[in-house]
Amino acid sequence: METVAGTVTHDPPPGAGGRQGGPLIVTEDTELLDDLLRLCAAAGATPEVHHGVPERRGSWEAAPLVLVGDDAARRVRGAVRRKGVVLVGRDQDDSGVWRRAVEIGAEHVLMLPDGEQWLVDRIADVAEGVGRPALTVGVIGGRGGAGASTLACALAVTSAREGLRTLLVDADPLGGGLDVLLGGETAQGLRWPAFASSRGRVGGGALEESLPELHSLRVLSWDRGDRIAVPPQAVRAVLAAARRRGGTVVVDLPRRIDDGVAEVLAQLDVGVLVVPAELRAVAAAGRVASAVGMVLRDLRVGVRGPYPPGLDDREVARLLGLPLVGEVPVEPCLSRPDDDTAPPGAAPRGPLARFCKEFWERALVEAGTA
Repeated sequence: METVAGTVTHDPPPGAGGRQGGPLIVTEDTELLDDLLRLCAAAGATPEVHHGVPERRGSWEAAPLVLVGDDAARRVRGAVRRKGVVLVGRDQDDSGVWRRAVEIGAEHVLMLPDGEQWLVDRIADVAEGVGRPALTVGVIGGRGGAGASTLACALAVTSAREGLRTLLVDADPLGGGLDVLLGGETAQGLRWPAFASSRGRVGGGALEESLPELHSLRVLSWDRGDRIAVPPQAVRAVLAAARRRGGTVVVDLPRRIDDGVAEVLAQLDVGVLVVPAELRAVAAAGRVASAVGMVLRDLRVGVRGPYPPGLDDREVARLLGLPLVGEVPVEPCLSRPDDDTAPPGAAPRGPLARFCKEFWERALVEAGTA
């Protein structure tokens, strides 16, 4: 066991892919119990509390996490050895705590209050059922009007139609709102400004349930207020929560790179740069690619026609020095203004939906999730 700041380092819990429930708490120390209940509440978990090893068969073995108060160490000595046992105490100077941890087979020793954030994160992990993180794709335009928002929406709509848990994130406060593009401007749910004060860990399940649901996916967009930015630490916390839920996350990115966008780029698995087949657009896209590439390693290009003489999708990719995703098709119905028009990618047999489906098939195989 290795001590760090009064706690013991840990490996991430094994992925379970589904919600597992709260931890088992074993203690008679009322003050310690109050602290542990408070931390469970902060992590969104409901624990089971006992003074000793539970009499009900299997409770000790089945709990995803066991928190044993130092006062109860003697009472659990004879329990079946298992993973995920944490011995919790308060006395930093008590060297005997390590001996008691060995006696009960604890994997970790944690001292309060120093280890509170570690414990909240660990409880939240087991409560949410941490599995493989979401495949996270960012879409950015090589120039204004390139169609990045349209492609981002189509990718999200296609992902949801394929049965994947899907979250569409609007990271461009000046883009007009992806909820509008999806026909859900008045849909109930939270928008970015509601998360501006987020710090530390945001519950993935609570985030998902708080957002508008449109076309079988969740959408995090902007409201119509004056706020056009949220702090980078809030962006980091929200996107990390979204990724913990698994499935896919699609992010519509602005062409400017500020601290908040840099936080998004750092959590992307793949970026798609949408570039119209025009020499000026290619030149502008080169500058965008240079800035994005400083943070995002896997950046690819999707090219939109029509093509002038001597220029095609392969040549655009060669000029930019980026891998080619393919030609991003234009869906004819999207060019006709109509309040009742379905969102991008809604027609399963349409060219844009077929492109998106092929994209996800390749990306999921590459990520090892297919």
